[in-house]
Amino acid sequence: MGTSSLVFGYCIIITSLFMAVVFGSNIPTRAFFVFGDSLVDSGNNDFLATSARADTPPYGIDFPTHRPTGRFSNGLNIPDLISQQLGLEPTLPYLSPLLQGEKLLVGANFASAGIGILNDTGFQFLHIIHIYKQLKLFQHYQLRLCAHIGKEAAKKHINNALVLITLGGNDFVNNYYLVPYSARSRQFSLPDYVHYLISEYRPILKVLIISQ
Repeated sequence: MGTSSLVFGYCIIITSLFMAVVFGSNIPTRAFFVFGDSLVDSGNNDFLATSARADTPPYGIDFPTHRPTGRFSNGLNIPDLISQQLGLEPTLPYLSPLLQGEKLLVGANFASAGIGILNDTGFQFLHIIHIYKQLKLFQHYQLRLCAHIGKEAAKKHINNALVLITLGGNDFVNNYYLVPYSARSRQFSLPDYVHYLISEYRPILKVLIISQ
């Protein structure tokens, strides 16, 4: 991948850290919200009719249960490790029926393997939760939290939360480079594509910030 792509990757990482600072605080207990793709999906795709799944071995062979969990990993994934280091309980997939009651206070993982910044990324996987859909689910989560602990308490809890967002890789692997002469590669040179992705990523971050 060229220099522009590497720079874009660094921008994604920096933005993820920035979002953690924007939403985070120094309080010992906080909610943790996760948005993005397979790097951070903790099992949402297990509840979807999609080919982007991690529900069979060898996925999960090094997880404490030694069973597939929907994580695209042999064991813990990035959100798990962050939660572990911060002493937080792991976040549940938003689609999990276990995410209710007091579990809502832990936060939620909205990530879905296969998605990208662009809505046409990952179309071959059929039913996945594209990023704007993830943001809508975040709004639904807030309504559920309000019903559980009240509007003011919910607002404070969300404002003190830690947020991780990981996007961009699939826009190259499962879009631009998906097939020779893909539609996006015919539309953009690689440097122009990187700039286009950045321009499409900005409004996603804005929606995320104002939605809390």
